[in-house]
Amino acid sequence: MAEALRIGIAGLGTVGASVARVLRDKAAELTRQCGREIVVTAVSARDRSRDRGVDFGGAKWFDDPVEMAEKADIDVFVELIGGDEGAARACVRAALDAGRHVVTANKALLAKHGVTLAEVAEKKGVLLNYEAAVAGGIPVIKTMREAMAGNSVNRVFGILNGTCNYILTRMEAEGLTFEACLADAQRLGYAEADPTFDIEGNDTAHKLAILTSLAFGTKIAADAIYLEGISNITQADIRAAGELGYRIKLLGVAQRTESGIEQRVHPTMVPTASVIAQVHGVTNAVAIETDILGELLLSGPGAGGNATASAVVGDIADIAKSRPGFQHGPVFGYPAKELKPYKKAQMRSHAGGYFIRLTVHDRIGVFAAIAKRMADNDISLESIVQHANGTEGGVAQKTVILVTHETTEAAVRKAVDGVTKDGHLTDKPQVIRIERAG
Repeated sequence: MAEALRIGIAGLGTVGASVARVLRDKAAELTRQCGREIVVTAVSARDRSRDRGVDFGGAKWFDDPVEMAEKADIDVFVELIGGDEGAARACVRAALDAGRHVVTANKALLAKHGVTLAEVAEKKGVLLNYEAAVAGGIPVIKTMREAMAGNSVNRVFGILNGTCNYILTRMEAEGLTFEACLADAQRLGYAEADPTFDIEGNDTAHKLAILTSLAFGTKIAADAIYLEGISNITQADIRAAGELGYRIKLLGVAQRTESGIEQRVHPTMVPTASVIAQVHGVTNAVAIETDILGELLLSGPGAGGNATASAVVGDIADIAKSRPGFQHGPVFGYPAKELKPYKKAQMRSHAGGYFIRLTVHDRIGVFAAIAKRMADNDISLESIVQHANGTEGGVAQKTVILVTHETTEAAVRKAVDGVTKDGHLTDKPQVIRIERAG
């Protein structure tokens, strides 16, 4: 049997403690599967006195994760600190420079510095594994990096944030407001005290940027993603979507177009009969469309200590199964130095169907004016629904819901801007894209 694989874990929060627990509880099974023992020989965290429910026994403790990366007797450095700068970046770079394999769950770090770190890993001949950084326990990175050789990806999209999916699921199922669902998500630990990173789409954007690089062989470009969150989704939108045969999901979408690669994160209406519409609660799902395989959908737990720990341990096991002299594959599917510059497609040229909700004055001529604005921008309407809202502040109002046939983002925005300038609106207009989904 080969020598034991020595592990150093930096960051002993929920995920770090779960990883250590799995490595301990599943030690015999992992040894059989990998052909060698996996042993935690070093750990690093800010608080030594905290009870984490795991006995780290003979593992050497380091207060400084960078020192552990450089000097500990380890083969694999596991980074679970978090953040795109500071200690996380410094210790990962130090571990790679020292010729150690690295496993990380840090999507923010990879979204910002992934290509640079990949170049170092490939130069040193070591692995940089990051399955847990995207979609928790779903093996989407391994699938795209290893199991789809020869396939050309046309589009990758999915539900990549469990907090947002939980909120939208509760809003639909129980008729609750966004604010009420967010408060409940915070109480249950699904959302942070400051939930901005989740609900405004930033978390999804980081994950999407990594998937885009894997899918299209481009450099990571997290700052080139069109971004909308879910904080402006109301019960009126949820109800209207249901009446029209749709369900609202926050999707991250990356696709190849004639003008470049389109990356976008925003609330999306998907047909209720589609598979991705059936993904509820904190579950994640990723769909990959290719020329050979067709469409593949992966779904499962997207967050939490056990789901993330499972992905981290899987990455460690892959390293344990490799042997000296084995040529490792590139970090992002293509050698880092061969990743193409990212060419951004213009979002306003995006074509598809759109849901438009307008709250307007209930008076003669308003709908005719709306219809004219649509026609002037060559927008064909698939359906029109009107609801009287009654009188508010002495002003009679109604809601007009339009579903368009395929058109462009630019045309929709121009038409809605025109309706706004006409003075017919009594509230902010809502525009939600409709996405074809399997």
